[in-house]
Amino acid sequence: MQYRTLGNTNIRLSAIGLGCMSMNHAYGQPDDAESIATLEEAIALGINFWDTADIYGNGANEELISRVLQPNRQKIFIATKFGFLSYADAKMGGFDASPAYAKKAVEASLRRLKTDVIDLYYAHRIDPNVPVEDTVGAMADLVREGKVRFLGLSEASPQSIRRAYAVHPISALQSEYSILTRDVEKEILPLCTELHISFVPFSPLARGLMTNALDLARLGANDFRKTLPRYQGEHADNNRQLAAGFAGLAEAKGCTPAQLAIAWVLAKGPNIIPIPGTKRRKYLVDNAGAVDVHLGPDDFTAIDRLVRQYPNIGDRYNESNKRFVDKS
Repeated sequence: MQYRTLGNTNIRLSAIGLGCMSMNHAYGQPDDAESIATLEEAIALGINFWDTADIYGNGANEELISRVLQPNRQKIFIATKFGFLSYADAKMGGFDASPAYAKKAVEASLRRLKTDVIDLYYAHRIDPNVPVEDTVGAMADLVREGKVRFLGLSEASPQSIRRAYAVHPISALQSEYSILTRDVEKEILPLCTELHISFVPFSPLARGLMTNALDLARLGANDFRKTLPRYQGEHADNNRQLAAGFAGLAEAKGCTPAQLAIAWVLAKGPNIIPIPGTKRRKYLVDNAGAVDVHLGPDDFTAIDRLVRQYPNIGDRYNESNKRFVDKS
């Protein structure tokens, strides 16, 4: 494994992290035994940057991770997030990033993770009802109290990032970024470079699309992707063809489609640390191999040419999800 530096710190994180959401949330049925084995395999591979959130499985994801985190605490840099309220029947319960809720949420996460400090604590979104200065001010209090080491934001606008940074240094910004989702390239990536913030892309495989192994017709009834435009109807047809063409590029390159997609993200900047999610060892090992895939100008040209051939990609979120993305 290769390593990259977290923001403006001396912390070295695996260049590819592990997104743990799918172990309990959003995709398919949980398999705790395989998830535990995947977490243990991550340690063996040198993947020390793990990402979760209190909303994943209504806390079940943090509890699951704790079973491997606790006996290996010094080997793992754990990131979690707060703000989304508990849900039922797959319907989100709202959002709260108020100072009072931040201080309540961190105590619950510490308890579930069975640790006395969270390495990286994110506001899962920007709360439109709470000034970001107030949210980050409360998070900064947690740093001073020794409950949190570093602070992060997720899906935040450039304006919110600057306002937050004026209160306390932001070490990481998390947002979606992949070959199919490039919104962050215009303003967010340059701003992260300017402020020495690590950019942490989630869904670098476009929620499995870029692996060319995702059968959209067989997604379970509760699979989150069934609610998103990109994975339905004419967009799904477009993206199946795109993924097949991408697999051809990967084969010519001598790697898997997942490795090519993650390598593309890694190559976009030394401060970028993607967190592809999985709950299975075989996919974890495959993803980790992306650090050995090196792309040249011809590779980027071929990928861009392919994407232009299949432009009907579709939105990454539906309207319900879009309302939580900061545009201030």
